[in-house]
Parts: sequence; C-alpha cells; structure tokens
Amino acid sequence: MKLLHTSDWHLGMSDGEKSLYDDQVHFINDICRISVDNDVDAVIIAGDIFDRSVPSADAVKLYDMAMTRLCVECGKDVIAIAGNHDSADRVESCNRLLSKAGLHVLGAVSAEPEVVSYDDADIYMLPWVKENKVKSLFPEEADNIKSLEDAYGVLCHNMRTKFKPGKKNILVSHSFLTNSETSQSDRAAVLGYADQVGASVFDDFDYVALGHIHKPQDIGQKARYSGTPMAYSFGAEEKQEKSVTIIDTATMERTIVPLKPLHKRITVTGTLQEILENQYSQDVLDGYTRIVVTDMYVGLDALSKISARFKNFVEVSGKSFEDKESTIRLTMEELKELESNPMEIFRNFYRDVMEGEPDDRVMKMFSQCVEEYDEEVQG
Repeated sequence: MKLLHTSDWHLGMSDGEKSLYDDQVHFINDICRISVDNDVDAVIIAGDIFDRSVPSADAVKLYDMAMTRLCVECGKDVIAIAGNHDSADRVESCNRLLSKAGLHVLGAVSAEPEVVSYDDADIYMLPWVKENKVKSLFPEEADNIKSLEDAYGVLCHNMRTKFKPGKKNILVSHSFLTNSETSQSDRAAVLGYADQVGASVFDDFDYVALGHIHKPQDIGQKARYSGTPMAYSFGAEEKQEKSVTIIDTATMERTIVPLKPLHKRITVTGTLQEILENQYSQDVLDGYTRIVVTDMYVGLDALSKISARFKNFVEVSGKSFEDKESTIRLTMEELKELESNPMEIFRNFYRDVMEGEPDDRVMKMFSQCVEEYDEEVQG
C-alpha cells in the first residue's frame, strides 16, 4: 500500500493580522490532488492539525473541508494524531464513529496501543505525550521512568509486543528527536529542548512518520519529519522546499513530492531606493515579505511607498534614531495600531521631519489640537 505522510498543518494560524486561510486551502487542495495522482491508500497527519487547542471557526471549517475531501471525495483513509498544539479531547471527539468513514484520529495515548491495520502494514499511533502520563498508564514501570525518553521507551516496547509476523510496522509520532533541525516557527520546540528524545527509542519500526519539527528532514534511516506544508516564518524556512512524503510499504521506498505555496515567503533587504526601484519577480512582489531597510528610519512616507509595491508585506525594519547601527522592526499588526492612534502617528511624523523625539510640551500641544478637532467635528 501507499501512504502519504504530512504534518503540522497548524490550521487557523495567522501572521499577525494577516489571515493564512487561502494559503491553507491551497495546500489542502494540493495534498488531495497528490493523494489521487499517486493512488495513495491513506494520508497520515502526524500532529499539530490545529494551531491552537481551542481552534477558531475558520480552522474548524478548514478541517471539516479537508477531511471531507480526503475521506469522501478522494476515497482515502486519514490517520491523524494530536500534537502539542492540539486539544486531545477535541481532536478525538467521535473518533470511533469517524473511523467507520475512514477517519482514524487519536488525541491521547493509552496503555493498549492504537493500531490501524491493513493487509501488509500496521500503523501505530503515538500522539504528543508527557512523562507523567506514561507513569500513570504503566504504574509498574513508574520507578524506571526518569525521563521523557524512558517514557517513550516503555510505550514503544509495549507496541513491539503487538508486532505481527509478515507485517510492516509504521509509527506515527509527534515528538522532538535529538539532532533534528528547527526553524523560527518551531516556537514550542525551541523553548522545550528538555522534551527531546533519541531516535533509538523507535528501533524496529520500519518507518516513523514524525511531526513537530517544521523543516522536512530525515532522522537516521527510518524516521522522517515531513515538515509543514507551507512556510510559517522568515529566515531558514524561506529556503526550505516544502513537501509531502509518499511511502510504498511493499518496498519501503520513499518519494518526496514538492508543494508549491500560494505565496512565497522572502526577506527583501537594501536601501530604500533599491527596495523601491529594483526589479523583483512577481512572486516576490505578491509574496509575504519582510522588508529590511538598511540606510534609514522607515517613516510614514517610506512605509506608504513600500506598501504600494509589496502589498503582502508582513513586517518592516529600518534604522533607529538613537543608534544608527541598530534597527527597529514593526509587524503589520503594530503598523495598524499606529494608524489608529493619532498620538503615535504624530510621534512618527515628528521623527521623520525633526529626526528626534518630541518632548512632553510638543506632545501636549498636539493632544490639545486633537481634542479641539474632535470637539469641532462632534459639534
């Protein structure tokens, strides 16, 4: 049989105030197409289906659309587990009922391994787990579980006792393996290095379909992170080719299938004149851009010109007034706050014109002008 391995969809994620809804619809459609074109039997989603434990209405809508398309329209099974961003209870709601429609979802690990069985392969499901949870499931092993790696060892040993002769054993796990390479959007992983486990805990599985780390990468010969289906941060992720992995259980051969994003994510760096006049490809002009101005403070006039050229720019940075060697970075969310706050607009205008900070006397005078204007308009 053929399996399509993906993970870390983070449905409902936004970039500040910028919705990524259309981008997520795009990669869902792409994954559905790839599953049909490659005649896969099941789609594996290795955790972090949602970006938040209480998903937004749009996130739930995307999930409903994706599962309906894959299971009903495309005729594929879906095998999904909860990640650290997901709510275990919400994710696996009605899972026994849904499994009859081909949607196999597991939110929390149990003492009895959860297995989806096919003719030539058994797929074991291992959601995001904590050390104390495993101790409660296996009290007879509690004294021997002194780390998360010990906990994974107990769980995987328990699964190995269920292996059947002649079957390929596939593990779906949302975990942080030692030596995996993180990206800026791996915010939970970067903050939680204590949650790392060694790949040796997964010995004897024929393939380990991993989620949690956003960069596509192999860990050893049998484990792989499929990575996110789209870039969620600047920096390293800009250069990553996003993809899904297809596994043929007959030969254990893997095929990497690239995913083309709806919007490219890229950092544009240069002087203000260069940024406004250089020739850029259309996918850069239309993409999610981080603008880095190297020669000046980015005031309202410069910001207006930048936004006219890069309609989807996400954040901008320029030189600081106090220290010409340092930079000030603003996200689109912060920029919109400026637009709704006349005092901050004036402060930025003053910086532009006077190249300095307005003192309390100047700010008080401007505040009085605003109050007089508001009274006149209301009157």
